[in-house]
Amino acid sequence: NILILVIAVSSLLLVIYVDNSRVGGFEPQPPTETPPPTETPREGTVATLSGSVRVGDREFTFDPTEVETVRPDLFNPGFFSMFDVLVHLDKKGMIDLAHHFDESMNINVVDSIDGEPHWWYRAHYSGGWRERNVFRMDHYPWKDGTYLEFFRTDPSHLTEIYSTYKDEVTRRKNNAGRLIVPSVIITGRTFTKEFENVEVTPHNLRSDVLKENVTTAIDVILSLGDQGLISYELKWYESIGSASIVKSYWVEAINQDKAYGACGFVYEAGSLEFRGFTGNHIHLPTDVRILNSPEYVLFFWICLG
Repeated sequence: NILILVIAVSSLLLVIYVDNSRVGGFEPQPPTETPPPTETPREGTVATLSGSVRVGDREFTFDPTEVETVRPDLFNPGFFSMFDVLVHLDKKGMIDLAHHFDESMNINVVDSIDGEPHWWYRAHYSGGWRERNVFRMDHYPWKDGTYLEFFRTDPSHLTEIYSTYKDEVTRRKNNAGRLIVPSVIITGRTFTKEFENVEVTPHNLRSDVLKENVTTAIDVILSLGDQGLISYELKWYESIGSASIVKSYWVEAINQDKAYGACGFVYEAGSLEFRGFTGNHIHLPTDVRILNSPEYVLFFWICLG
């Protein structure tokens, strides 16, 4: 059973709609062939506005056009992660950063900042808020309007997070490099459906931001469509409500259900250890949420207001 928490959710949430079982006398139709996306990534998504970041009790500003990524395997030129902001501050002499890349977790680990260990971060985009987060900081894309802070945390918490990263890397190796999600759950307005061992393939939907064949959370939906298990519609949004800078694809509909009013789906992905708002449920659009090999992916229905 999935416990659905109904809370106030910002307009950055991904919205999708699903029907593929009979509930209350409703007879769904079989999935139709899913057409390719009708829109391509828009221009002007490279960050250009002055950025700010809080590190401990200090505030820094920086020019995002000067930041380069240490993950050229993930990001195209002009795009970078939250971790890259730290590297930039170090290069500018604003902080003293020690870090290393850990292949067993596929992440750049912060060893210390100004000699102090055990750092983690919070981030959100325009329209969002500070939230608990266990997503790899060198995978989380920066864009204009981002809020970012780094803070010291309990080392045992970092150990728990890093353990799940190792599990993901091991899972992918055990699947010969394929991304196979053990459990994909869709809890809709009229149904609950679980798919087991879903192979997810990249569709390069955000070829403006990400390198070719980087797999994202939206690829879960696209892969289910490829396999004839669902149909869907996509739509590009420049902004949504109070979120003035969105610039992402939303899954506008799945099968017969299409977004309406303030009702729709939100999502999360990762380890079962950090389900819900303990770290996996963050307001990062699915089309730029890079996947390694999560234990589960969940889309669930929510109505606001």
